[in-house]
Amino acid sequence: MLISLTVNSEMQMHDVDVVAFVEKIPATHFSMVAPLPLRRGQMGAVVMTYDGSAFEVEFCGTQGSAFAMLPIPADRAILLHDAPLADAA
Repeated sequence: MLISLTVNSEMQMHDVDVVAFVEKIPATHFSMVAPLPLRRGQMGAVVMTYDGSAFEVEFCGTQGSAFAMLPIPADRAILLHDAPLADAA
């Protein structure tokens, strides 16, 4: 099955929403201060919104330690969902 992904620039993202990149984005590792390419599909949590056009996103490892934080334009991320819409059933 082929699934098509369409990025909706009008989606509403809020603080603590989980998002994923739609393309590779360069970043810098907090503690190592080294280049850290974040790949397509990399997940992070919104920690601040900038007028709906961009979001500050924090990236953590499986142990909960943050390794990067950067502003992401709204059109370069998608909102991830953990449950279907209530009216879709």
